[in-house]
Amino acid sequence: MSAQEPQHVPVMLNRVVSLLAPAFDAPDPVLVDGTLGLGGHTRALLERFPTLRVVGMDRDAKAIEVAKERLGGLADRVRFVHARYDEVERALGDGENVQGYLLDLGVSSMQLDQAERGFAYSKDAPLDMRMDTSAELTAHEVLATYGEKELARVLRTYGEERFAARIAAEIVRRRATEPLASSAELVRLIDDVIPAKAKRTGGHPAKRTFQALRVEVNDELGSLRAVLPKALAALAPQGRIVVLAYQSLEDRIVKDEFARATTSRTPIGLPVELPGFEAEFVSLTRGAELAGEEETSENPRAASVRLRAVERVSGNRGEEGGSCAAG
Repeated sequence: MSAQEPQHVPVMLNRVVSLLAPAFDAPDPVLVDGTLGLGGHTRALLERFPTLRVVGMDRDAKAIEVAKERLGGLADRVRFVHARYDEVERALGDGENVQGYLLDLGVSSMQLDQAERGFAYSKDAPLDMRMDTSAELTAHEVLATYGEKELARVLRTYGEERFAARIAAEIVRRRATEPLASSAELVRLIDDVIPAKAKRTGGHPAKRTFQALRVEVNDELGSLRAVLPKALAALAPQGRIVVLAYQSLEDRIVKDEFARATTSRTPIGLPVELPGFEAEFVSLTRGAELAGEEETSENPRAASVRLRAVERVSGNRGEEGGSCAAG
């Protein structure tokens, strides 16, 4: 790795590999890595399973370029697709069977490390925050054009920001004179608005606002809601999907979708399971799994991860934790 190359430590790598491994017993297995990033998870899986082929998707064209270089000779077994992960129809061939599916959500290490992308509140940069730099909407446009109530809704809904109304009102007041131009200006505004007492706990005061703007700019929650049914439908019998979420809003969407997939459709009260109404999936995790203390101390990004996984089944069969509901 060169000095200029982004550092990248895949989150919960060993657990991801162990969960997906049984699905790759099929001949010529296929994995969809919907969030390829720098290719860390994909590299480990390609090295472990020599017949595995990967469909590697990312909305960030730069990430695909870097992943190709990092994978080296392994890249010959990857089909690289520049697309949002909910555009999976563009990535898969007609009727292509998928044995594994991986979604590692949120902003990537590379995006955080590149100050000019504007994702990090600790680095002064233009207010961009686009994962796909060819997209039109930027954080600057959101802050310059959204009405006060809409801004407050974004901050409250996507950032779970208690002071959303105050921050939105101050943004609108200041932009009447001059629109916010940089992340440092936005950080100073937030610091001015949030009461001193509230800033003593909960991490950096700008964290929730930056998260909310990033989610809005990239339609992250809309993309997640759209991709999960498609991903589940794409899996072959005994196929498995693993999702790593880093904020409560994401994890709630994954939890709810997996709960539906692992629940029988037989009406409550009937004494027997109706044929064809059985749950199509079983959970491979009991609730959301967390990273261990050793990993979180070495890789701070792992501190907030919530991992969930399910398997498509033929009949009523469960593995690695049985048919427990996604809790």
